[in-house]
Formats: sequence, C-alpha cells, structure tokens
Amino acid sequence: MRHLNSLLELKPANVNAIFGLARTLKDRLRKGDRPQVLSGYVMAQVFEKPSLRTRLSFDAAMMQLGGASIFLNAKEAGLGGREAVPDVARVIGGYSDVITLRTFSQKLIDAFIEHSGVAVINGLSDERHPCQALTDLFTMQEVIGEVKGKKCVFVGDGNNVANSLAIAASLCGMSFVVCSPEGYRLEERFLKALAKKCPSAEVSQTDNFKSAMKDAAIVYTDVWTSMGQEAEAEERQKVFGRYQVNEKLMKLAPKTCRFMHCLPAKRGLEVTDEVIDGPQSIVFQQAQNRMHLAKGLLLWVLEKSI
Repeated sequence: MRHLNSLLELKPANVNAIFGLARTLKDRLRKGDRPQVLSGYVMAQVFEKPSLRTRLSFDAAMMQLGGASIFLNAKEAGLGGREAVPDVARVIGGYSDVITLRTFSQKLIDAFIEHSGVAVINGLSDERHPCQALTDLFTMQEVIGEVKGKKCVFVGDGNNVANSLAIAASLCGMSFVVCSPEGYRLEERFLKALAKKCPSAEVSQTDNFKSAMKDAAIVYTDVWTSMGQEAEAEERQKVFGRYQVNEKLMKLAPKTCRFMHCLPAKRGLEVTDEVIDGPQSIVFQQAQNRMHLAKGLLLWVLEKSI
C-alpha cells in the first residue's frame, strides 16, 4: 500500500513506474482491451470542492479496471464537525481499498493517511495538486518527447497547480519558470523544500515576458482566482490583467511551443479563445489523460501489476 500526497515524496523511478502503467493501459484501451485487474476493489471519493475532471477521471478509471467507485461530498462524509476526522477516516477506510480526496485543507488529507488504513490519493488541496501535475508531465512526454533540458513556463498565479508542476518538472530535469507579479509567486518555504528534494532543480520567477517565453517548450496557465478565493476575484483580475496568455504572448515563444491549461478555463481572462482552441493547444489531450494517469496511479498505490 502506497499513498500519493505530495510529489516531494516521490522519486523519479516512482514517476516512471506510474507513467509506464498509464501508457500501457492507454495503449491497450485503444485496442479495446480493458484488463479487469481491480475487480472487487472499491474506491471512495470524498470531495469538499466540486469537480468535473477529477471525479470523472477516477470514476472512469476505476470502472474500466473492473472496480467500483463511491462518491461522498463533505456533508455526506460527516466532515465539518459532525464527526471527528479520524473516526470518519477509519470508517471510510473500512469500506474501501483506496480513498481519493479533494479538499481545502491539506491537514485533512494528512489525517486520512494517518488514520484510514488504506491507500490515499491527494486529488487536490489548497497547497497541492499532484495528480494534475503528473498528468501534465505525462502529456508533455507524449507530445514533445524527452522533457529533460526543456523549459516549461507557468504564467499567472503561483498556486497549488504551479507548486506541483514545479516539482514534477524538477524530478524530470525540466527547467520551470513562473511568470507572475510580486506577491503571487511560489513561496520561499516551498522553494526551500523543493531545493532540498531536488538540488539540481532549475526554478526561477520573473515578470519579464520576453525572457520567460524565450525557448519555452510549454506555456501553461490556470485561473487567476481559485476556489475559496472568490472574494478576491475583482482585485486579482486587476493584478493579472497583463498576464493573459494570448496570441501576442505566444509569439514570444518558439512556434513549436505547446499551450496547456488544467481547466476549467475562464476564457477571455487568463487565456483567449484563439490560444486555447488554436493549433498550439494540447489542453483537451491533457484533460483526457487525467483518466489514463488515474489508472496507472491506482495500480501503483495498490501495488498491482498488469
């Protein structure tokens, strides 16, 4: 039994193992082969935050592998004060083989890892989004091949997606640039933890678009206002207005550069229609890969082979 909590806990060999499983299962699905390796297994999904891709990708992954998926929102799970979190974790763990959580607090996921007794997957917290970052890296390898020595530029808020993507890039030898205004960048404590884990990590932060975009293989953005930050939306639009990924910005990068977004996208804010629907965009391949990555991840945390 394994957990996926933070990418800082993974080694490059772990990432390669997850990708190998995901790639094999994706290839087999194309041929109509759906190995039922998780027949009889149960996954519980406990979500405080709404989701389209996270929930559907894990549901579909579990079903295609022969297992079952049970969904609970925070109220149904007894979170928010109705029951003690350790009690909830133990009960859900007693009914399932793996638990995927999508939460506000990272401490809630930590508590489930401590008390549930089963494999736990961090489907998102305010601090981390490891499943998305793994999917992103998996997609990059499909599209641009070897990523070592190449450059990924994240434009916008240095949020949980940027945090996890910085780790994923560093684990694979990719340089990572955050193009963001002061006050909205990766935190110093995170950068210190990353440097400790990956001493050779090449992570930089700037507000200079020209230098950031030079030689970029990937340009990535996310919403300016994440769930839980709605009260800041108007102010954030003012701060990030010049950080929109549009055709003008993309022209600062090589023509071979590809555009990514974890979705949902606020079209006309952080990205224009011309970019997200344009020939450089791989956004929907990226979204579809959430399911294939989830399959590989489920087998990895449950220590199952194919």
